[in-house]
Amino acid sequence: MTPGLAFFYGGMVRSKSVLNMLMMNFMCLAIVGVLWCLYGFSLAFGNDAFGGLIGNFQFVGLGGLPTDPVGTDPDKIPILAFAMFQLMFAIITPALISGAVPERVKFWSWGLFVAVWVTIVYFPVAHWVFAFDGYTAETGGWIANQLKALDFAGGTAVHINAGAAGLALCLVLGKRRNWPRDPGRPHSLPFVLLGASLLWFGWYGFNAGSALGANANAAIAFTTTTLATAAAVIGWLVVEQFRDGKPTTLGAASGAVAGLVAITPACAFVNPVGGLAVGFIAGAICALCVSIKFRFGFDDSLDVVAVHLVGGLIGTVLIGFFGTTSLNSAGADGLFYGGGFGQLGIQVVAALAVLAYSFVVTTIIALLIKYTIGFRITAEDESSGIDESEHAESSYDYSGLRSGGGSGSILEAATSKVPASAGQEG
Repeated sequence: MTPGLAFFYGGMVRSKSVLNMLMMNFMCLAIVGVLWCLYGFSLAFGNDAFGGLIGNFQFVGLGGLPTDPVGTDPDKIPILAFAMFQLMFAIITPALISGAVPERVKFWSWGLFVAVWVTIVYFPVAHWVFAFDGYTAETGGWIANQLKALDFAGGTAVHINAGAAGLALCLVLGKRRNWPRDPGRPHSLPFVLLGASLLWFGWYGFNAGSALGANANAAIAFTTTTLATAAAVIGWLVVEQFRDGKPTTLGAASGAVAGLVAITPACAFVNPVGGLAVGFIAGAICALCVSIKFRFGFDDSLDVVAVHLVGGLIGTVLIGFFGTTSLNSAGADGLFYGGGFGQLGIQVVAALAVLAYSFVVTTIIALLIKYTIGFRITAEDESSGIDESEHAESSYDYSGLRSGGGSGSILEAATSKVPASAGQEG
């Protein structure tokens, strides 16, 4: 999913910035992978150390793991496999944030941000949401065990968390040069659609895999993930048609991701019709929310706020409406299934708690980096292109068209057939 996200984001930036966008995502695999082994899994899934807020250091270096498999059904998996599965969530969450601030962030400052952010924000929030009592340790996080909010695969811990952080980061870093007068056009829509397709495929592991076995919950999650994503594409394109007069490829890809985001927390707690409803609502509302950044003047370049923050909020809260125990007794009946307002209130509290914590702490981290080692590249580097300034590379090398090669060069062969007057127009 993370390479898929890299192509999804990479296609939306300008050609002079695509390598940096790919690298911002790729480095999350390296940085978070190391930290997860050293202490991340322990902080997220170790025995609670402080009132449901964070785990202890019992699994440092992925040592001291229980020998019993994880889970209560016949499809139990080894705990080390569970640790690696959860690592994938930890990796993609900071990668999602990168879409809010492309084309203007120093590469090593981004690396430092990722390391600090996952330590102070993601690992504790993962403990809140994913660490159930008696699962990998005796006691876990407060959202999962005290509040008892429903989040099957990370609507709060991943998407609301990343969306709130993306908003904070783009506010601290400021706008790109000439934005919004020059918002920047996607340099490769095929990249965008490829990335969205890889994400859609990988999301089955994300959602259905959270059942930790080939069981009934996995089947529900697989089904609702498919249906919600399909409905979200339609919802987004309908909004585009009425608003802009044309359905776009970028809109279809964005709608798919919005549906995937929204169904993530709800995928095993709603029925197929509920999945369709969640997806369509998310696709339509997220499409409408893209304009928020222009109204309020923050340069969320690739719509992390509109897709991940808003989509995550929609999916988390709609469990309180569409949730049903008819297919999964571990869930809860929402308002439309006779459950009243109780679960709806719980979902709102969980969503707002993660949003507030992520936004505030991310703002502090970003300000500290900004005023110490610096967070943003210079205006000159931004103008010339971040790929060249940060990596000394370019994504597309056309030097063969411009360099020598005598009468046989491609450029000469092409220009020799152009009438002399053609180059004088304009």
